[in-house]
Amino acid sequence: MFQMATSQKLKEHFLTCTICTEVFDNPCTLVCNHTFCRKCVVNYTKTRPEAISAKSLLCPFCNKMTKVSAPERPVEEWADDVKPIFIIQGLLDSFGPGSKDTTYCTYCQEDGETTPAVVWCSVCDEALCDKCTGAHNRIPSFRQHDVTDLSGEVKAKGRQKVKVMCREHRQESLEFLCTDCKKAACQKCCIIYHRKCDAVVTITSQITTMKTQLRKIKKALSKKEDEMKLRVNEKDLKKKLGRDHYSLMKSNIQSECQKVNNQAKEKERKLLDQMEDISYKHIGQLKADIRSGEMSVQMYQQQAELIDQALQSECDMDVYEMYQGCETGDVEAVGDADVKERGRISKVTFRQDTDKLSKSLEDLQLGEIDVLYEDVLDLKATPVLHDTISVRVPGDSNVSYPRDVTVMVVNDTDTVVVTDWNNNNVKSFYTRNNQTRHSKLSLGGRPWGLTKLTHNQVAVTVLNIKQIVTVEVNPDLVLLSTITTSKEYSGITSLTPSTLAASSRPPTCVDILDMAGNVLRSISPLQNGSKILQYPKYLCTTRTGNILVSDQGTECVVCLTLEGEVVFTYSPTGDTALKSPLGITSTSTGGILVTDYSLNRVIHLTESGQFVRSILTQQDGIINPWGVCVDGHGHVYVCLRREGVIKVFTC
Repeated sequence: MFQMATSQKLKEHFLTCTICTEVFDNPCTLVCNHTFCRKCVVNYTKTRPEAISAKSLLCPFCNKMTKVSAPERPVEEWADDVKPIFIIQGLLDSFGPGSKDTTYCTYCQEDGETTPAVVWCSVCDEALCDKCTGAHNRIPSFRQHDVTDLSGEVKAKGRQKVKVMCREHRQESLEFLCTDCKKAACQKCCIIYHRKCDAVVTITSQITTMKTQLRKIKKALSKKEDEMKLRVNEKDLKKKLGRDHYSLMKSNIQSECQKVNNQAKEKERKLLDQMEDISYKHIGQLKADIRSGEMSVQMYQQQAELIDQALQSECDMDVYEMYQGCETGDVEAVGDADVKERGRISKVTFRQDTDKLSKSLEDLQLGEIDVLYEDVLDLKATPVLHDTISVRVPGDSNVSYPRDVTVMVVNDTDTVVVTDWNNNNVKSFYTRNNQTRHSKLSLGGRPWGLTKLTHNQVAVTVLNIKQIVTVEVNPDLVLLSTITTSKEYSGITSLTPSTLAASSRPPTCVDILDMAGNVLRSISPLQNGSKILQYPKYLCTTRTGNILVSDQGTECVVCLTLEGEVVFTYSPTGDTALKSPLGITSTSTGGILVTDYSLNRVIHLTESGQFVRSILTQQDGIINPWGVCVDGHGHVYVCLRREGVIKVFTC
């Protein structure tokens, strides 16, 4: 039961084709190590014109192309020579459709019986009992099938000795190997297809060599396994140290905030104490005033009663004496009980300056988090000249005019790819075995812009002959395909694995293209009656998927969505204005670099199109810059037309 469950899981997770969702049928593993049924990958390739023109099988998963050994043969046969990796084949042999239980007869099991099997037919892929073997052999076309005895001790080893039959000549076993075509063949295949080949040997004679090579491969894999385990252990240690470090930073942040909280609490206590003292004094004054007022009321009442008694008296002298007393002011003096004191509290308020408080909190210097990224361009740093690459190489007939540049890592080798306008070619520069090397691919016209398609493929616009070519970088250059377009495109950028954006003049526009050169959408140079594009020279894609355009005609940088909506336009006046914007690139952190041919500088813009500074100027040796790009090691590459070089700066 456990073996059955394991077999089922292996089929579901490792032995299933992602195209047809069935267990692999004649699997083939492409150069990208993705495995599919041969029929499935061929049918998919037939739907992709760029793969047909490149004479390659196209991986549906990652879009990487696998060159076929015999492109002159029909497309249906392109995958015949592509074998599965030994791990997939081993799993299929052990758990796939050809790994059925040989204990009981397959046909009898279908009838509900458990008859012991005595032979195995490798062609039918079935185990047979004596009775079913007789029926099997009575069929004329089955008599030549390779049948293996499963009786006794041979039973456990029977499957390992099964011969592999030829797919085309099913009665013949694969016993020979054509070393020229690198293909296993039967005797009939050797006569029909390989009679002109120089070296056809038996597979048995090559087993020792194959095993030796497999042992070397195994040793190399073991070495890579050990290296990867070491890297994983290092990352695991960094993970643990990182967690401890983050815990410590969290504690420090909380500690600093607690200090601020304690200071705020202390300030609160002082304010409350001050308010309580003032409140006690103010309320005491008010109580004294109330008592004094009450006493005055009593005296006024008493004096009013005395006056009333004098008025009611029949004695004239009583009236006279009261009158005299009032005239001399005795009554008012006696009744004036209010005493004016200095420093009396009139009103108490708490003045809360919310704006000032908010600003103080924003300016509160608790600390800040600094992040240091590995191999990322620091646009705040001062650039330092790192290298100068001369684009002119032996065989060039004209002075080199580098137009555009990109950098890619191919087979662990940093490779600089550049278009040379004046020599009608695209070039690559790299270092191998401590020696500087180059490769050159001639084109039929003048190349302008280029963009990375995959980790080792670029697309190049050839302006005057209306073409876009795709080139493989190994790091030597190999032409993959030629796409004929309806317009002369200069700038180009990759949007998705299957779409490009390219700029044209005339007609002035930015087009969204598929990999066959068909225009999927054309972005108009007019927006709301205003001309946003006049001479779009270079393009690049932002990290959010928008298109950046440097337009020499309007002297601005425009950021567009794929639908053609304007995100922002950089067109200031004064010292930060552009005069002749050309090369443009976007960094992994969102920054934008633009070259200005006339002002001899490279400027830095924010992701939203705000000017930051001139990162490179004429003082740094920047004269008439064209294309610009950055790599993952903190380097800026600038094409200089006048000198015919690419200057590399470290930030």
